Amino acid sequence: MLNIQEEAARCLLCENAPCSAVCRNGDPARAVRAIRFGNEKIAAKWLEGCSEEELARAEEACIHYDRPLHLREMAASLPEQIKDEGPSLEIDFCGIHCENPFFLASSAVCTNYEMVAEAFKAGWAGVFFKTICKQEINEVSPRFDAVRLPGGTFAGFRNMEQLSENRNEEDFDTLRRLKKDFPTKVVVSSIMGQYEEDWIDLAKQAEEAGVDAIELNFSCPQMRIAGMGSDVGQNPEMVAFYTAYVKQAVSIPVIPKMTPNVASINPLALAAHLAGADGISAINTIKSVTMGGEVSGKRTTSGYSGRAVKPIALRFIMEMAQNPVLRNIQLSGIGGIEVWRDALDFIKLGCRNVQVCTSVMEYGHRIIDDLVIGLSSYLAERGVSKLEDIVGESIGDFVRPADLDRDTVVYPVIDSAKCIGCGRCYLSCRDGGHQAISFAEDRVPHVNGAKCVGCHLCTLVCPVDAISASKRVPKRR
Repeated sequence: MLNIQEEAARCLLCENAPCSAVCRNGDPARAVRAIRFGNEKIAAKWLEGCSEEELARAEEACIHYDRPLHLREMAASLPEQIKDEGPSLEIDFCGIHCENPFFLASSAVCTNYEMVAEAFKAGWAGVFFKTICKQEINEVSPRFDAVRLPGGTFAGFRNMEQLSENRNEEDFDTLRRLKKDFPTKVVVSSIMGQYEEDWIDLAKQAEEAGVDAIELNFSCPQMRIAGMGSDVGQNPEMVAFYTAYVKQAVSIPVIPKMTPNVASINPLALAAHLAGADGISAINTIKSVTMGGEVSGKRTTSGYSGRAVKPIALRFIMEMAQNPVLRNIQLSGIGGIEVWRDALDFIKLGCRNVQVCTSVMEYGHRIIDDLVIGLSSYLAERGVSKLEDIVGESIGDFVRPADLDRDTVVYPVIDSAKCIGCGRCYLSCRDGGHQAISFAEDRVPHVNGAKCVGCHLCTLVCPVDAISASKRVPKRR
């Protein structure tokens, strides 16, 4: 049977997709996008009116460079459809009402009025507008690079872009227009100063423009001017100093944005909290090196984002969420959010909203549809009436390594009906595990319980999910 997730991953996600243009009674491209972004259980709604003949024409119209997508097989392989009418995703953040938890992160995805206005119309709840500063921003070309997965999608993204290149007056006028034209949307002004006077002046101008909150960019890793960006964010005293200055200057919420380029985020978060911060955004990009994206034959360090950084971002969110002193500070999560399940992970660790950048750069603002539908459908399936009820519900699941159960073991179980005899489990266990799997000429793997330690490397490498976990039992002594 066709693996619909793998087939959907091949889709080029075309603009004005030719496959849908020839299908009068459905929208195959939208269905495939739903599968691609984690909503396979409701994808069938966009194919309900499509006949076999229409799907055949849609396949013929597909412009994929390799081979057309198997739309008819995908339609036949979809799971039973569930209703996509879940509860509202409304939630409050720092006292500000949000129609859903999905915001554009301060970055290239929100640099002018037109971009943000179209995102708001598409369904994004708010924006952390691209960081405004007083320094002249002179960008390099090219400024982006990507680490790719098979098929070309981004595993990680390197960004050398700095702050807004617009004049301050232009940016603040944009923020004023956005708030006037979209009064129910949340507009946050991200600012960065070099001296305390800069921070205060920019914060006051932002408040006068009518924004809902101010984000303090303490975290940009590629500033060409010393004493800005992550130079500030790595120093608790400077974080506290500038946070306190801005808090005294304005009456709206102040939200420092933290850098991940530290051993521990808690000293910085505590400094911000004790200085009066209303919330914390985390994380900004990770300082890194890629071997592409040369500028005039030279390379340098810059910020890394995308799905590869999500586990690192979650680690920092967890550290803050578990800190009792930070219990009442509200968190905005950033880092590797592409599908609604990614956002869910941040919310379960205590975030009341999430910010998205790299996946918008790769796929466009339209991903908001599947983010909202997916998260709302998840709440409906669980019987949860409001998003607020699941904020932070996973915090207690995390303990110190020393507190984990080390007296029991869970052995892997191989399902012979699913196993295709590839031997991947055997190879990985032999060369990277505990040599606990045998594999003979019959191509049937067998687990040796006397050697197996229950590491489950075999489960992770199995390409057909033929290996599962048994019951937890006491270790043999």
